[in-house]
This record gives sequence, structure tokens and C-alpha cells, in this order.
Amino acid sequence: MDKDEELILNKYFEKIEGGTLFNERKVYTQDYREFRKEALSGAVSFYESLCLLAGRVIKIKEKEKEDDELRESIETCHLSIKPGDARGFGIVIAGLIILLLVAISGIVFFSGEVDEVYLLMPLALILITLLMIKPLSRMPVYIANKWRLKASNQMVLCVLYMVMHMRDNANLEHAIKFASEHVGNPLALDLKKIFWDVEIGKYSNIKESLDGYLMRWREHNLEFVESLHLIEGSLYEGEENRRIALLEKALDVMLNGTYDKMMGYAQELKNPITMIHMLGVILPILGLVLLPLIGSLMGGSGLVKIILLFLLYNIALPLIVYFAGMKVLAKRPTGYNERNMLENNPGLKKYENVVLGFGRREVIIPAWIICFLIFICISAFGAVPLVMHYAGVEVNFLGSGFLDYKTAGGLKCEYGGGCYGPFGVGAVMLSLFFPLGVAVALGAYYGIKSGRFVKIREETKKLEREFSGGLFQLGSRVGDGVPVERAFYEVANTMEGSAAGGFFRMVSTNIMEAGRSLKEGLFGDDGAMKYYPSSLIESSMKVLLQAARKSPDVVARAMMSISVYMKNIHQVNERLKDLLSEIISSMKSQISFLTPVIAGIVVGISAMIVTILSRLTSVFTETNAGDGFGGGLEGMLNLFEIVNIIPSYYLQLVIGLYVIEIAIVLTILANGIENGEDKISERAGLSKNLYMTGILYFLISVVVTFIFGLLANTVNLTGG
Repeated sequence: MDKDEELILNKYFEKIEGGTLFNERKVYTQDYREFRKEALSGAVSFYESLCLLAGRVIKIKEKEKEDDELRESIETCHLSIKPGDARGFGIVIAGLIILLLVAISGIVFFSGEVDEVYLLMPLALILITLLMIKPLSRMPVYIANKWRLKASNQMVLCVLYMVMHMRDNANLEHAIKFASEHVGNPLALDLKKIFWDVEIGKYSNIKESLDGYLMRWREHNLEFVESLHLIEGSLYEGEENRRIALLEKALDVMLNGTYDKMMGYAQELKNPITMIHMLGVILPILGLVLLPLIGSLMGGSGLVKIILLFLLYNIALPLIVYFAGMKVLAKRPTGYNERNMLENNPGLKKYENVVLGFGRREVIIPAWIICFLIFICISAFGAVPLVMHYAGVEVNFLGSGFLDYKTAGGLKCEYGGGCYGPFGVGAVMLSLFFPLGVAVALGAYYGIKSGRFVKIREETKKLEREFSGGLFQLGSRVGDGVPVERAFYEVANTMEGSAAGGFFRMVSTNIMEAGRSLKEGLFGDDGAMKYYPSSLIESSMKVLLQAARKSPDVVARAMMSISVYMKNIHQVNERLKDLLSEIISSMKSQISFLTPVIAGIVVGISAMIVTILSRLTSVFTETNAGDGFGGGLEGMLNLFEIVNIIPSYYLQLVIGLYVIEIAIVLTILANGIENGEDKISERAGLSKNLYMTGILYFLISVVVTFIFGLLANTVNLTGG
């Protein structure tokens, strides 16, 4: 033990003995907070701040056994809170929601718009909020599950990097450090925490710290634990061949375990996905067909019913479907995913916005500004019916009013007080521009955020697919006695015209023409890695540099072994995609076709029902009961009151927004199942699906609403 280690141990010995080191948040030093903040997202940090605030407002006594799961989850996702803070957050948030519901209920009730029966809905919402206290208190568990999902996706690469490094450098500390530099967050933060626990004296050496960390993964990812134990075991082998065999066995255990668990996961996915589709798409949307008829029979104004529908369909149901989907994702086993390229290349972050070039100058326009303008331009058409009504403009459309505002008695209503609607088919068709504007604007937003990165990733993936062959050739050339610098030139000639050939050509040019060293040719200011942002290739080249310091034989063995490792990982990744292909294709068809088509048909049917109901009310009002229908039907006037009918204009807005929300939730779920925690793929999928869903919903709704509206206005309701 050197003096620095002894100083650190002495510094924290008293706190360790007193048991306060790991119970008090204040003992974290500035260094730990800095690298912790780098990995935590803004949303998680904000939640952490709210928990700390709630913990100061409400002091909750911790329960040792009941809080074990919370305590483990908090440690997993590196939150600097206590279980009592998390439970206090649930109570405070639920209390604020209940106060808001009580205030809204009081305002609505005393306004005289509703009768007492409608107070049952706020009471039901208050009861639901009370039931939400426990889920809100368990937020660290959900965050930890998401953390594990993303970390699990990085474990295959983590094992690969450690095996790559330890093949010719039998040093566990350096292997963990090498993996932490390339695997990316959140797993990189976990690996750094292993060193931190040794530094503060929680463990006496890196092996004990690693074993302590692996205990948290034993129930969630046993193959990762076994692989790292095999890597540890390789340090105790006296024979080189047996040591290398153990390292290769570690990677095989990780790959085979990943495939076996994903196979079981794929087989168990069908029922949960079907349930989510029924819960989120079929039942809610088809239920809206009967809603106009049922709503017209219930007391209370149509406006209040729309507010309640908005709370149910645009807030409650999407949240229920989202959390049901997250529960499915939490069971997803280890996958394969690369590091976020923004972590490797912060300079690319500007391409999350619109970049315009004017000579040597670049003007960066935030993506949200472009998308907001798109939303305003398209959605403005949806506000035309309201503008026409305030302007007192009305025209005939399909045999009735374009807007079709009515009085409480069912008569035609001009601009002024006592008007209800709009019920017209034309107003419904124009209202479709609002969800279209939302869908196109969000699609453009996510498209801008991901467009440039998708292209870079496609080029990088193409390079990675070819790179294993290039590495094998490079190792073979070096093994034949060719200098490493010359070997790059020969491999570039052999692979001319391919993406990998371009990489080797760039390195060769930097060395032979620019006179740079091998390190500068790869990682210099204008090195090849600047143009190929792949952590897998970067780590391979760093292993090459380390091996080049020893001997050509070491370089040859390292490159040929890495080539085999990369090929095996690619094969397993393709097999994983095959396992999930049927489920993913089914989900994509639901998102981009079935959901908007069903919703579009429902909009047309609902508009037809509302049109018929409003016409019935008008007919009953305008016709003398004794002359036209007979006294037995006079009560129909009170059965379908205009004030009770939900205007089809607002009903469509609720349906349209719900379709967009469900498309977003299902896209996030589908991407999570296929790719794990991958923001670039998620944004690209959201952009594509929002465009398709929004446009298809718009077209289907326009056509069906026009046809059914025409039928509704041609029906003879007088019997004459």
C-alpha cells in the first residue's frame, strides 16, 4: 500500500467504523458528484431534486425490511436520496393532484353547468390518485429497471472490451478502466463506481469491489456475472493457453446466455403485446362509437363531457398503456447496442438542430422552432370553424350547415350566447388538421433530431460489418512480418471500394503521406477515428496500439482474435433480430396502419351519429307533436337534448390526439423490445410512424366522415 492509499483509508476509517459513510448524502465528494451528474438524465436529476424537497416537507420513518427494494434500486441508479424521500414524493404529488381535482370540481359545480351525478367522476379520480401513491413512491424501482435495461444492452460489449484488453494485458483494473472508457453510460458509471468504492475504502481491492457490484446483477443477468467471474479466474491460470481459453469462454457464455434468454423472452411476448393492443387501441377506440349516443342520454353539458373524455383518453389511458409497456420492457434480457455517438463526439450535437451554411458561417436553428411553425401552419385550418362562428359565417354543406351550431332547443343558432356545437360534418373535417399538425410537427422534430445520426450510424454499421474481415487481414499481414504501418496500406488496396477499405486507406494516407505516427493517424486531430465514430472500432485500434508496443506477433494474435469476436457478436445480434422480427413487424403494422384506420372509421361513424342526433332534436323542435308524430313521441325531445350531445368537432380532437399518443407509446415500446434503450433508433421510429399515422388517420377520417355525413344528411327523419 502506498502513501496515497493509506491517506485515503485513514481519512475514511472513522466514518466507516461509525457507519455513517454510506447513509449520509453529504459525504459524497465533488469528484463523485461530477461523474454521477454526467450519467444521470435531466428528468432523473429533476426527480431527485423533488424527492429531496418532499423529504424536507414530510419526514417518513424508514422501515428496514419494506425499504430494502427501494434502497437497492436507489443504489442501482445512483440516486442520492433515501427511501423516505421517495415515499414522501409519492404522498406530496398525490396530495397536490387531489387539491387540484377538488378545486376544479368546486368551480364546475358552483358554475351550475353540471348536476350532482358528475361529481362522481372527480371522486373516482381522487380515489385513483390515492391508489397512485404507492406507484409514485416506487419511482426509483422503475428508474432502476430502465437503468438495468440500458446497462444490459451494453454488457455484451463490456465483456468484449475486457476480453480484448486482457488477452495480452492480464490486468483486471486496466481492463475495467478500458471498458468504462468505451462502453458508455450508464454501465460506464457502474464501472467507475467500482473504482470509487475501492478509493473510499468500502472494499480493499478491485476484485472485492467488482464482486460486490456483481451481486446486484445475480438475479437480473446471471450470464454477465458468470462471464466476469471467468475473466477474474483467468488471472489465476499459470498457462497462457488456458488463460486465453477462459477469456474466450467468458465471451461465449455471454453470447449464448443472451441468445437463450432472448429466445424465451420472444416466446413470452405475444400475450402481453396482444393485451396492450386491446387495452390501448381496440377497446378504447371502438368504445367511442357508442359514446355519442350514450353521452346524449346522460345529463350535463357536452363541454363537461369532453373535458372528462380528455382526462380519460388523453391522460389516463396513455399513461396506463405506457406503464404496462414499461413492465414488459423491464423483463427484456440482455441485448446488443453500441455507445451513443454523441458521447464520443460532442461536436455532432449541433446536428440535432437545423444547420444552415452561409459561406464559412453556420446558423443553427433550434428544431423546436421549425416544428412549432409547422404546427401553427397546419393546425390553423382546424381553428377555422371557431373563427367562422365568431364571424357569423355559415354555409351549406352536404345538405346541412357547414358548422351547424344549434340552440338548446335544436334550432339554427347564429353567433351569440346559447349556441352549442359545432355539429357539422364540415367542421369535423377541418378539425382533422389539428391532429395532423401535431403529428407532422412532432414527426419533423424527431426527424431533425435523428436524421443526421441515422445516416452516420448506417455508414458506421456498414463499416463494422466489414471491419472484422479487415482486422483479420491486418493481423495476417503483420503475422507475415509486414510492419503495422505498411499492413494498413496493403489491406486498403485489398478492400478498395468498401467502407472498411476507406478507413484503412485514410489511416495509411495519414501515415505515409502526412508523415504522422500510427497513433496520430488514428486518433489525431484529423485522424481516421474522427470520421468513423464507432466505439467498437475505436477500442480495437487502441488494443492495436498497445499490442504494437510489444511485438508483431502480439499484434497479429490480437487483431485476428478481435476479428473472430466481432464476427461472433454480429452473428448473435442477427439471430436476436430474427427472434423478434415477427413481433416487431406486427407492432409496426398496428402503429402505422391498424390504429389510424380503425380510429378514422370511428371518427366517421361518430360524426354520423352526432349529425343524426342533432337533426332529430331539430325535427322534434320544429314539428308540432300532435300533427307530426303523436303524443307518444313528444318525450323524445327531452331524451336527446342538444346541450347533452357531445359536439363531433371536439370528439374528433380527443380521438385524434389519442391516436398520436398511442402511436408514440407503441413506437417507444417496439423500439425498446427491438433495440433496448436506443434514443437514435427511437427518434427515427417516432418520426416515421408519426408521419404515417397522422397522414393515414387524416385521409381515412376525411373520406369516411364525408361518406357517412352524406348518408346522415340524406336520411329521412320525418317519415314523410
